[in-house]
Amino acid sequence: MSILGTLADGTFIAMQGLTGAISAYQVGVSLFGIRQKQETTTHAPQKSFAIFVAAHNEAEVIEPLIENLQTLDYPRELYDIFVICDNCTDNTAEIVRNAGALAFERFDDAKRGKGFAIEWMLEQLWEQKKEYDAVVMFDADNLAARDFLTEMNVKLIGGARVIQGYLATKNPNDSWISMSMAISYYYTNRMWQLSRYNLGLANSLGGTGITIETALLKEMGWGAHSLTEDVEFTARCVERGIYPTWAHNALVYDEKPNTMKASWKQRLRWMQGHFDCASRYFWPLLGKSIKHRNWQMLDAALYLFQPMRLLMILLTSVVLYLQLVMPDWWAVTNIQRVMLPTQYWILVNVLLYAQLPLAMFLEKANWRAYACLPLYAIFLLTWFPITVVALFTKNNKTWSHTVHNRAIRLDELSN
Repeated sequence: MSILGTLADGTFIAMQGLTGAISAYQVGVSLFGIRQKQETTTHAPQKSFAIFVAAHNEAEVIEPLIENLQTLDYPRELYDIFVICDNCTDNTAEIVRNAGALAFERFDDAKRGKGFAIEWMLEQLWEQKKEYDAVVMFDADNLAARDFLTEMNVKLIGGARVIQGYLATKNPNDSWISMSMAISYYYTNRMWQLSRYNLGLANSLGGTGITIETALLKEMGWGAHSLTEDVEFTARCVERGIYPTWAHNALVYDEKPNTMKASWKQRLRWMQGHFDCASRYFWPLLGKSIKHRNWQMLDAALYLFQPMRLLMILLTSVVLYLQLVMPDWWAVTNIQRVMLPTQYWILVNVLLYAQLPLAMFLEKANWRAYACLPLYAIFLLTWFPITVVALFTKNNKTWSHTVHNRAIRLDELSN
């Protein structure tokens, strides 16, 4: 075998081993999301909150959110609503003020995007006379459960410094795309986030429904300017030994795209930002996890590795398929060793896919979600080309806005 053939053979085997091990690891970790611990601890309202709402041309959806936030089951004097009207060219700010919230208008063509907007708003907050115990972050298309702040109050009193709320879907029944996104979040909330919470691992921030202790923000700053500011801030926290936690009962409803075009655009931005964050934080986190034998840091590093793992799965799948349909040619190349048998991959993939209906059952999804599972398989496959494109465009830092238009009130949410 030539040196090149030996190298290719070894690389192929290594990729199989790595992706196989990580897949099995995720199956094992997910099992700890089956059981939800009953948390009965309650505390009287004590913590004060500055609620940030990031908004760019959100005139169609901002008013229902403001109305929703003003009627939370929490003392009104303990929280204020700050809407960041970021480079708006519509009347978002006017609607916000008429609805009774505080509108802060920001115009900066050089520093565009949610990460920069949040950092700017924090600077404005530090100049206010009133001080707050924590900052809560929502997107303009969101709705929050009435007891959202009550749940966050309990978590903060219990010592949590960074908390991610449950990301529910506001418009699951709009299309098979929005339902596919809803299925993804049933799985993520239950088998990814809750399982890691139960194991004491760091939870991943999801861009909205986030609560961060004010003292921590002043201590480490925001400093998250990538296309996925949530992934970046998570990595910065874990790197410092601060592990975000999970509030399974603190629901925030998020609008999902209705079309493949909009979904593709949004997920491409997510993957571009994820690759960017991985290039800066994966190796430091992995190194620290090994040096300090720290499982939380290792798990966070593996989360950053997910896009690359997806590419490895795609590449190994292509090679295995070509070996099947072109055995003679591949025998000449000597790149034909299979480290893990086909039965292993079948078992792992069956277990991973079976967790979808399991998560849906545990989270009491309606029948439409189950009916969409065959189409969801197609949705999953679209992640492969998105990830490939993201790899070659990961240096793109241009923020792409997701248009929102579902002005739903909390009491109008469909089951």
